Amino acid sequence: MNPSSSPKNIYMYGMVCYSTIHRLAGAFPKLDTYGEIAESHYLPGGEAGNSAVILKKFGHAVKLEGPLLGTRTQAPVKAFYEGIGVDVSGMGYDPSFPGVEDLVIVAEHSRTVFGGYANYFTIPTERWQAPDEAAIAAADIVGLDPFFKKESEAVARLCVKHAVPYVTIDCAPESFMAENAAGLVISNEYIQNHHAGEDVEALLRRYTSRAKGLVVFTFGGRDILFARGSSAIGHFAPYKVKVVSTLGAGDTFRAGIMLGILASGGDREIVKFGAATAACVCTKFPIGLNPPEKEEIAALMASRADE
Repeated sequence: MNPSSSPKNIYMYGMVCYSTIHRLAGAFPKLDTYGEIAESHYLPGGEAGNSAVILKKFGHAVKLEGPLLGTRTQAPVKAFYEGIGVDVSGMGYDPSFPGVEDLVIVAEHSRTVFGGYANYFTIPTERWQAPDEAAIAAADIVGLDPFFKKESEAVARLCVKHAVPYVTIDCAPESFMAENAAGLVISNEYIQNHHAGEDVEALLRRYTSRAKGLVVFTFGGRDILFARGSSAIGHFAPYKVKVVSTLGAGDTFRAGIMLGILASGGDREIVKFGAATAACVCTKFPIGLNPPEKEEIAALMASRADE
């Protein structure tokens, strides 16, 4: 599969925050002991934000919107994305709060996040914006995070209205967003939090019995499961790479699925491309400053060309 080299219009609606990221020199320390910080970075992250980095790296025109920025986050978030050519001109601003930041500790075999995401959902002020219908109608594909309640569902409904495919993550099988997605990625974290104890293949069938598109279950280092409609359930073993950090791997897997759909790949090729994209991200740190090159992803896929 060869993702299109001609630029496409992509609209990303979802989570963006400003992150302080520390990578430790070894494992996460035990309670009341010491850990050495090997390197630190300060840059935006979040599911939609990380996906936007990969999609822009492939040369596409990306417009990113979703949560409102605040007094501490507006300048650095906009400066970062403008610097790599992602359109954030439509991102809203709320001067009544500092914005959402998180602290991420990346250690050997782990990553730990301490965040203030609840500040996006403070009642009565929910701090996110309505989607841009014109941008959606003009898009070739949309990336959608399901976290922003009726506004997230509105993105899905606008995609259906304008016949624009979208890829979303971690939502219930009976939801409008899941049922109408061109691609749906469900993480092991979501499965454990919402469907603990269920047979995963039976759960996958619950999704595919209602969903119009490709449904993918991810489990970290274990086999990826995928299916569409009544087709047989496919299995794909994640690529084995030397892991530097898993931060952003799930976000960039979704970006890879979007790129695979844009390339009109078959379902297995789409999943393979998503897995290769996520694996390449795991070999680098941090993703925002070191997104993988097309050639790296292609070379990794070629190493298992017979699958």
